[in-house]
Amino acid sequence: MTEYDSLLQRVLEPEVMDSAEEAQDYNRMDHKTVNDLFVKDLIAAGYAGGDTLDVGTGTALIPIELARTVGECRIMATDLAAHMLDLAKLNVGVAGLADKIQLSQVDAKQLPFSDAMFDTTLSNSIIHHIPDPLPCFREAVRVTKAGGLLFFRDLVRPFDEQQVQQLVELYAGNENRHSQQMFADSLHAALSLSEVRSLISQLGYPQESVQQTSDRHWTWVARR
Repeated sequence: MTEYDSLLQRVLEPEVMDSAEEAQDYNRMDHKTVNDLFVKDLIAAGYAGGDTLDVGTGTALIPIELARTVGECRIMATDLAAHMLDLAKLNVGVAGLADKIQLSQVDAKQLPFSDAMFDTTLSNSIIHHIPDPLPCFREAVRVTKAGGLLFFRDLVRPFDEQQVQQLVELYAGNENRHSQQMFADSLHAALSLSEVRSLISQLGYPQESVQQTSDRHWTWVARR
């Protein structure tokens, strides 16, 4: 995957997607390919079940796929957006996985969990919502057991406005206009690869532990 830095300035979007319309549109979007790949790559990185924290779960689509794929896991799925969690509760119930997935309204920057509580801490697409993501990364490290797995993935800010529009057309061209705008806003709010690497290096991890893993994603994989 070719690495690049962005010519675009980061444009923040609201930290919490907490309107019913946003939650419903997000839940209706086709995330299956991305979520299936996330779970596949997580397992390839060494995920073996156990006590798992999902930071910024949205409507709990990844925990559901993970629980279906890996039998022996207990997942604490957290989000700050109440409307997202309302739909997450519905999704988990329909999937029949309430015994494996617990939901909690939590601020990723101030996790209410003990040190070294989880075997794995994972997150998909929360970092671009946070103006200063460093506290979120610090908290994720804090609550992960020694030797535990850290697996974060999010959007990488495109090189220029033309690439933003190309990505929106390619990956959200069949969605409604509001969903397309949400995706474009998220791309503008995303960090560049160099920005993520700089944050991770402040935690004592090598910059190379963050890689661009698709035309629109970076992934951080590390052991606590």
